[in-house]
Amino acid sequence: MHVPDPKVVRHLLTRYATLRIAQAERHSPALARELDDVTDALRALTGASSVHEAVERADDLLAGAGRSPEGDGESGLSLAV
Repeated sequence: MHVPDPKVVRHLLTRYATLRIAQAERHSPALARELDDVTDALRALTGASSVHEAVERADDLLAGAGRSPEGDGESGLSLAV
């Protein structure tokens, strides 16, 4: 099984969270399209069928990356939103 690059996973999770906040503050069609694109990318990257499952899997991947010798040494804080 291919394990996604933690930096890519972190970027997508951060972008997803940022867009969710922006949409909650002010709805716009452009933000909605971008959020859909990021959601689709996150689901595809993790092989998940729902965004909630994708976020959970991405969070698990990052937690595992922090424990592995190849990990990037992040704090291990959950990025799930």
